Amino acid sequence: MKKVLTWSAIAAFGGFLFGLDTAVISGAEQSVQRLWNLSVFEHGFTVSIALIGTVMGAMLGGYPSDRLGRRKTLFWIAVLFLISSLGSALAIDWYTFLMFRFMGGIAVGCSSVTAPLYISEISPASHRGRLVAMFQFNVVLGILIAFVSNYLLQDVHANAWRWMLGIQALPSAAFLVAVLFIPESPRWLIFKKGAVEEAKNILRQINPAQAAAELQAIQQASTRTAHGERLFSKKYAFPIALAFLIAFFNQVSGINAIIYYAPRIFEMTGMGANAAFLSSAGTGLVNFIFTLIAINVIDRFGRRKLMLIGSVGLIITLAIVARAFYLSDFGRFIVPLSLFLYIAFFAFSQGAVIWVFISEIFPNEVRAQGQALGSFVHWFMASVIAFSFPYITETLGGGNTFLIFAGMMVLQLIFVIRLMPETRGKTLEQDVVLSERSAHDDVPQLAEKGLRTGK
Repeated sequence: MKKVLTWSAIAAFGGFLFGLDTAVISGAEQSVQRLWNLSVFEHGFTVSIALIGTVMGAMLGGYPSDRLGRRKTLFWIAVLFLISSLGSALAIDWYTFLMFRFMGGIAVGCSSVTAPLYISEISPASHRGRLVAMFQFNVVLGILIAFVSNYLLQDVHANAWRWMLGIQALPSAAFLVAVLFIPESPRWLIFKKGAVEEAKNILRQINPAQAAAELQAIQQASTRTAHGERLFSKKYAFPIALAFLIAFFNQVSGINAIIYYAPRIFEMTGMGANAAFLSSAGTGLVNFIFTLIAINVIDRFGRRKLMLIGSVGLIITLAIVARAFYLSDFGRFIVPLSLFLYIAFFAFSQGAVIWVFISEIFPNEVRAQGQALGSFVHWFMASVIAFSFPYITETLGGGNTFLIFAGMMVLQLIFVIRLMPETRGKTLEQDVVLSERSAHDDVPQLAEKGLRTGK
């Protein structure tokens, strides 16, 4: 188990770079806007360009994962992170900056596909939730470090934003080296390469007592499914619907808009720039703490229960923030405190669950494609919201903006209650049965069965 933990931690470090790259722009976006005298449209495009790259990386991430393998794909992701961080920091004009931020976005999108995929395929079922959630833990750790780094670096130099972006080169180089010391996924070796002996050796390192039984289960799953299967077929309709909905609701909660524009949101409430940066670091700390709590209970409570708790909390906190903007009631730090609670509920539910859940609901032969689909929807919605957030808040006001987010979380709560099954404790091969049954059961019937077994 120690080896599995180490391998998972290394793969999950891609999540750290994911979080760092995602949040570091919050400290640089206003400086970049002033430096190149960007319009509102150009400013929104600058912030969202990495997300556009992320959408492409997520959409295409399943392809290298299947063709090159999970391990080689992680290596090239590290290379992209390294080049992007150095290039963004040294950019000589707006177009160069956009190009390197776009490259970093591709790395983020690919990492959100490949890292959870790899961890899920090397993890025992009893610990899979906790191990895959390490990816999200590293994401929020990266976000926290980005906020703290931005706060510490904001006054070091006239071009402090370059240091904020360039600091990512150090962990990128460390990730590149560390990936060289992890093995390939045994499931990829069997399904894509037919390398049974190599897979057997890795399974023995993971769990010697269960290696033979697990190898047999993987081989049986391989022989009863056609190789080269496509994701978009009737029998995978229910897993596709689940992946789409959980990824969609993850972003229409407003989480990335709040992370990207945290200093600006706090300044809208009358806080000074320095206090706004410090409050942004506070959101990162809360995110980190509650993700850590979620990791420790996700295999005990299950994915669905965390989502139920989180959905209710998100509705309440977003409604409080909307009220504050409607009434211009910003006393007693009501908005920062409510957003801290919002981050806590998000980290405890959606933040910890999404990558675990998507990595569990697809069978081996289409898991990379399914993971890519979920990641694509997640990042497509993130890019839309990040791009439109400045315009929406300027046009509709903070109250209407946060009320829309709250309404979306009401719909998420309905999704969790009516459709979301529990995946805790199932082996990845058992989930093939779920997808096969979806060819014969319609979505409501299958959801009911999933909910009954998930209690």
